Amino acid sequence: MTKPLIITMGDPTGVGPEIIIQALCAGAFAETHRPLVIAGDLAVLQRAAAVCGFATRLQSGSKLLLASDEMFIGDYILPVRMLSQLDLDQQKYGQPEISSGRAMADYISWACDACINGDAAGMVTAPINKQAMRVAGTDFPGHTELLAERCQVDEVVMMLAGKRLRVCLVTTHCALREVPEQLTAERILATMRIVSTSLQQQFGLEHPRLAVLALNPHAGEGGMFGDEEKRHIAPAIEAARSEGLDASGPHSADTLFWFASHGQYDAVICMYHDQGLIPLKLLHFDDGVNVTLGLPIVRTSVDHGTAYDLAGTGRASSASLVAAVRMADEMAEKQGREKQGRGNQRL
Repeated sequence: MTKPLIITMGDPTGVGPEIIIQALCAGAFAETHRPLVIAGDLAVLQRAAAVCGFATRLQSGSKLLLASDEMFIGDYILPVRMLSQLDLDQQKYGQPEISSGRAMADYISWACDACINGDAAGMVTAPINKQAMRVAGTDFPGHTELLAERCQVDEVVMMLAGKRLRVCLVTTHCALREVPEQLTAERILATMRIVSTSLQQQFGLEHPRLAVLALNPHAGEGGMFGDEEKRHIAPAIEAARSEGLDASGPHSADTLFWFASHGQYDAVICMYHDQGLIPLKLLHFDDGVNVTLGLPIVRTSVDHGTAYDLAGTGRASSASLVAAVRMADEMAEKQGREKQGRGNQRL
């Protein structure tokens, strides 16, 4: 039996439920290799369908692995794993509360465990409210940290990706003044190792080409504008190349992205958040995908937040969710073939 992909519903008071319904009813998931199961709440999904103008019918039970119920929307069937039974009177759009936060965490944890146990091929996450999860007692700042802890992984890499560009971050959510303090040759090298291995195993790239950015303007201009390139970035690149990785740099960020967007590199290693996300969102504002590299499971996510200003209107774009599902589907296929190939080599 083909293992499904799980989509977690995200914040019940955000746009997650609506973009799931919109994508399904637009036929966007018709060509995926694997069936989909939604980890969420039937009442919330029904409300989202009504907001989007669709009538629904529920059926208890499902033949699909991991699903507990099915929602019929016109000609489409949405398999659901019922993990919460929220009171809709308390789930006001844009106003998450404790039960909302607890439900978000439950969806993520269940989906992650299903992937770890081998029951699911991967997971795709709709947007959450980190503060609501924290108030509900979840001691993690977001998806990535929760998943890393549950998978018992110490180091992961955030990658944002589209068809024309992949950016991978050495540092993520910290103040700009803290970035130089957090950069070390060891951390940059660890990022390159994770990215290269993940691109091989989950994206099918035999020899990933990594472009490593400088931190300072003009790559430090020989030390005139900073010495992080000499002290940390260049030694990390040299160490990576000695291990057989195809890594080059430090490249000046003001020119490198043009070459990367035209196919000369498979991924760009960025020193801080906005260095990578500004060009990525310029090219892939609607269809960018957030991917967690370094996990033993496939995990992708939408590249946007809960969009409370659009929640309950039926007008939020599902493009990023569709891209995230398709990428997870392809990653699961590539990872499955890679594992099968390694198994055959041992025979």
